[in-house]
Amino acid sequence: MFRGPPRAVPVEEGKEYRVRIESVGSKGDGIAKIEGFIVFVPGAKVGDELTIRIDSIRGRFALASPVSQGEQASSE
Repeated sequence: MFRGPPRAVPVEEGKEYRVRIESVGSKGDGIAKIEGFIVFVPGAKVGDELTIRIDSIRGRFALASPVSQGEQASSE
């Protein structure tokens, strides 16, 4: 099945990005998107706005760690 040319990855390992967590994955990691590219952020919750650092890029997604937190979504 042909899926078209590979898409350029819009993130780089070691760089920081400001994101908003849009959803939570099946393993509980927060999910953000940078130019449509999926980034998993362990420990983040929906609505969190934070700065992340890209730890690794795994083909169609990246793994990142929070650097600082801005507003956090209320758990109430």
